[in-house]
Amino acid sequence: MHPRRADGSESLEDTDVRAVVDAVRARCPGLTVGVTTGAWIEPDLSRRLALVRSWSVLPDFASVNLGEEGALQLVDQLNELGVGVEAGVWTVEDAHMLIDDGLDDACLRVLVEVEAVSNPDDAVHLAASIDFILDQGLSQAPRLHHGGGIATWSVLAAAIENGHDVRIGLEDTLILDDDSLALNNAVLVSAVRAMAAAAGRLVEPR
Repeated sequence: MHPRRADGSESLEDTDVRAVVDAVRARCPGLTVGVTTGAWIEPDLSRRLALVRSWSVLPDFASVNLGEEGALQLVDQLNELGVGVEAGVWTVEDAHMLIDDGLDDACLRVLVEVEAVSNPDDAVHLAASIDFILDQGLSQAPRLHHGGGIATWSVLAAAIENGHDVRIGLEDTLILDDDSLALNNAVLVSAVRAMAAAAGRLVEPR
């Protein structure tokens, strides 16, 4: 989740993170709750680290984009706080960083993100290249794929075929795989469930 201030802007402030985490846990007991640490929210690294340290209610995990300044410091800090780390891998360079810096054991899972790629074929190729590097480096952390924009459905189809977990939401795309408008997140999730079921990859929650 991306906690926000009253004016709608994204926030890493304790009051905003606490409000969102508490609200979701109250409404959905037992749900694993994660938040972002995106550098675009607070570009100043020292302040970003301080804001994360200030959280009085900790999420179960936080996403750290490895290509952003201070990623290693954030990973260490979150580990010290007992917050799981979802490593955001956007590029092959990020994948090399995860392997070369020994981050696999420090991560709850790896989020393979290719949302910045506009061409579906290029996006699928990039995701495959990232997977190759992680596989060659013997990464054992669970892997979750997602795409963005017009590349979303091609990325998800390839990931499902390769046995990876996937995610979907209005943050990724507003369009269904048949080019129709998605009315809400539930419609998107239902479409992905149908894709996974058709590929024999759907795993029902326990």
